[in-house]
Amino acid sequence: MTASMLPVRNPRTGEYDYEMPVTSADDIQSIAAGLRAAQMQWSALGVEGRAEVLNRFADSVTTELGPLAQTLSVDTGRTTFAHFEAMKSVELIRMWAERAGPILQDLAGSGQSGQVPAVHYQHRLIPYQMVAVISPWNVPLLLAMIDSLAALAAGCAVLLKPSEVTPRFIEPLQRALDAVPELAAVLHIVTGGPDTGKAMIEEVDAVCFTGSVKTGRQVSQQAAACFIPAFLELGGKDPAVILHDADVPLAVRAIIRSAMGMTGQACQSLERIYCHESISEAVTDELLRQLSELSLTCSEDGAGDIAPLIFERQVDTIQAQVDDALAKGATCLLGGEPVRAGGIWYPPTLLTNVNHTMLIMQEETFGPVIPVVVFSDAEEAVALANDSKFGLSAAVFSQDTQAAMAVAERLQVGAISINDASLTGIVNDVEKNSFRFSGMGGSRMGPAGLIRFLRKRALLIQTGEPAPVQLFSDTPLSDTPLSDTPQETAS
Repeated sequence: MTASMLPVRNPRTGEYDYEMPVTSADDIQSIAAGLRAAQMQWSALGVEGRAEVLNRFADSVTTELGPLAQTLSVDTGRTTFAHFEAMKSVELIRMWAERAGPILQDLAGSGQSGQVPAVHYQHRLIPYQMVAVISPWNVPLLLAMIDSLAALAAGCAVLLKPSEVTPRFIEPLQRALDAVPELAAVLHIVTGGPDTGKAMIEEVDAVCFTGSVKTGRQVSQQAAACFIPAFLELGGKDPAVILHDADVPLAVRAIIRSAMGMTGQACQSLERIYCHESISEAVTDELLRQLSELSLTCSEDGAGDIAPLIFERQVDTIQAQVDDALAKGATCLLGGEPVRAGGIWYPPTLLTNVNHTMLIMQEETFGPVIPVVVFSDAEEAVALANDSKFGLSAAVFSQDTQAAMAVAERLQVGAISINDASLTGIVNDVEKNSFRFSGMGGSRMGPAGLIRFLRKRALLIQTGEPAPVQLFSDTPLSDTPLSDTPQETAS
């Protein structure tokens, strides 16, 4: 039977010039059975054996760096970042090959009960046999690997579904995987849309999902019905707080890199800017100056700073939020309308006179738009920054580090960059959690990125005499004061 196919759009040309097969539910069931069988041998390799295999995989991926970067470039419309993403994937593989051993060594152990000294224990680390990873379209390779590699290093088998929006990179990745049979036996890539993801969840022991709050809610509900854990990395509406003494050019440079880099299509992109009233004019002028220097990559040679929107429907979300803001009194100082040149580009957009009645301050934008709100004191800034259902990350700018820290400590988010922005995008070894609707489950960063895929089994060894059943026998109540016993009430 011929597999059904999904058309795939090229974000630069706007043309549907690629097809992707859809893995059926029956095939997923069969694949899952094979992964479970192979996982036992994979786990038995031990952490050092798995590290050796992962390092060979890194070597294999290195041979495919050119094709990976080229296909990622077509998938995302980005060239420079596509090469960076391909190279970072190799670093990520080697990182887990190196770090898994020390992490697991620290977790395992033995000891003596503090409650019952005669009982000694030994811990065993038991990986989830099979993990589903459902990854997004904005950083297709790295976000497919960030969960998959940690799970593999822990000893799990992985069923991976990259996004159907950006699937071209799968071919060179699969070639690299096929060159390492031991890993190919426990890492299987499937393709398809939402139905494929749903079928995966039915077959696994845990699921990792990166994407929207709406879909994340559906994933968590299905996982709960299957009685398996769900690790969710969802949307963001990251705020930046610029205090009165901030270095304005520095703050603006960091904000623009975060808000405009990758066309604002990153969950940790800054999407709300709160500026102290004493420097609001200076900040706005500097934002306007630096944003005006940016260019779109829709020129003939493809050079520029702002790549096209990857997902075609995203332009409707962005424009609806901008239009809503303008209708409610916001001022657009730059940008504000898409540029269609085959693909769809959204230019750097700067909005002022913004308030929290506007969608642009409530919902994830996922595009290159900077709305600016003015505040009078730190109390107001904290209240505004926390007025969101999201809690992924944030940034605070001040030349007084202690003042910045005092604000940061009160923000209801999982990570705060001080005098920079979106540092979690480049720092992967520092644990953080997502707050509120931005996610659920253990951190994907630092040691917790691996630990979340393990369960502890305790072997409890009695070295003394087992307690007799009389330990739980009832005793006469003759010594109990009469006043302490229930009294019958005369009717």
